[in-house]
Amino acid sequence: MSNATDALLGLTFVTSNAGKAREAGVLLGRAVTAHPLDVPEIQSLDFVEVARAKAVVAARAFGVPVLVEDSGLVISGWGGFPGPFTKWITMGALGQEGLAKMVDGFSDRGAEAVSALAVARPGQDEKDVVVAVGRARGSIALHPRGGNGFGWDVLFIPEGATRTWAEMSDEEKMADSHRARAFREMRRLLSA
Repeated sequence: MSNATDALLGLTFVTSNAGKAREAGVLLGRAVTAHPLDVPEIQSLDFVEVARAKAVVAARAFGVPVLVEDSGLVISGWGGFPGPFTKWITMGALGQEGLAKMVDGFSDRGAEAVSALAVARPGQDEKDVVVAVGRARGSIALHPRGGNGFGWDVLFIPEGATRTWAEMSDEEKMADSHRARAFREMRRLLSA
């Protein structure tokens, strides 16, 4: 295992999403435990800004180095929306089917899945937080499809594929997902 992977495994992964922790474990080759913390999120369409702010608060709260992630969908026709608000749109009042229907009014169903990972240590300012971003192009399905994955995996069809991430195995999805790309970048940054 690389030093960068060891460094990532030594961090407290702050998330209440068991699916994110499971995927992080697959990507790192070892079980990763989710450590939930109710972190207030700043209101921004900038994934990096949100991840940085969450990481600083989490590191302060836990008193140890932490890893946090902010992820979501950027829909081409919506000018960056819903971005970091994807969870609130797809798991809230609108739901996954509602989001898919809202894209019906646009000629372009294109979207980008984005993952922003942030590593912070207690006492760090936001400017000192290490952030890695992974992006995967694709489109929004006409209707939610599949039973694997979590969250909006039922809606996102990666570029070059005909199935949603929720219709793929974990191995297929993580071969080149937004999260896999972000973890590869974070390893690079931590080993530099």
